[in-house]
Amino acid sequence: MRRKEKEIHDKDELEEILKNGTICRLGLCDNNVPYIVPMNYGYSDGNIYFHSANSGRKIEMMRTNSYACFEIEGGTEIVKADKACSWGMRYKSIIGYGKLEEVDDFNEKKKSLSVIMKHYSGEETWEFSEKNTEKVLVLKLRIDTMSGKQSG
Repeated sequence: MRRKEKEIHDKDELEEILKNGTICRLGLCDNNVPYIVPMNYGYSDGNIYFHSANSGRKIEMMRTNSYACFEIEGGTEIVKADKACSWGMRYKSIIGYGKLEEVDDFNEKKKSLSVIMKHYSGEETWEFSEKNTEKVLVLKLRIDTMSGKQSG
């Protein structure tokens, strides 16, 4: 990281960003062509969980190359000023890398979907019908590395 004074070193602070973000931007690559898609997510125990349809561009790309990049930010606020080049932004963000895998086990799928629901609702006790659980694709990103940055 070029601006070392902006780097977030505290693991608890990184966890807070992961737990409090609203959108995870997932970056995939196929034949040197990058693709970024905003996703709803849930975070637990070093893993990020996503739900998806069973087909589409991101699924094709992930099945070709499971290595992914992700970005999550929080606390964003524009800092206004009288001069154009004096404007700024307050934020905390994480960029990380890991491998994506499909969650196939029915009970693990339900657990993963509960992680996603808890992320947005705060509630842990959700029921998922067998039909809906079977038809949704659940992805798990095992975080290999990540770094955080803050400004303002």
